[in-house]
Amino acid sequence: MASDVELFDAWRAGVRTAGEALFERHYEAVARFFLNKVGDEGPDLIQRTFLACVEGKQRFRGDSEFRSYLFSIAYKMLCKHYDARRREGENVDYMEVSAAELGPSPTGLMAVADEQKLLLAALRQLPLDLQVVLELHYWESLTAEEAAAITGVPLGTAKTRIRRGRQLLRERMEAMAGSQVLVESTLNNLQQWAQGVGALVRRPA
Repeated sequence: MASDVELFDAWRAGVRTAGEALFERHYEAVARFFLNKVGDEGPDLIQRTFLACVEGKQRFRGDSEFRSYLFSIAYKMLCKHYDARRREGENVDYMEVSAAELGPSPTGLMAVADEQKLLLAALRQLPLDLQVVLELHYWESLTAEEAAAITGVPLGTAKTRIRRGRQLLRERMEAMAGSQVLVESTLNNLQQWAQGVGALVRRPA
């Protein structure tokens, strides 16, 4: 199987099928990024992300993984989406406001287990920038360094956001859950439940 770099180089050289294969490979990850933050507006932002990737493909020099490059574009699209609200008079501070405050709950994520439902709801209660780094770290198994590069903050800031995000996640879950056992089950296996939630997103047929 061709690597991301090989596919990207071929795509940049004019092989359209290589670009299609690359997008197919990463579609679900980009969908996960948006659908727990912007709800039904996700498909439009997914499309914009891939379009921006197409338009800027000559600027990617391969000094980071392609998926990190793609997530950095997705993060910029997310910020632009909410910056538009700021221009309309809504004050959006991504370290203060949460996805739950900014929009309706997503319909593209159908949780089954109680741990999944609790995790999804609690993540949306976090300040948006904390939600972003936690989901990148736990859903996509990205390092703090990769999350820092994607969101454009120093490594120390990204590490702090991961720690603070996990702490606030516990607080939100404890406030929302009727069972401490459920909270502990979710937190003790956070990587497993987060990846399980991420797997719920599928490309529309």
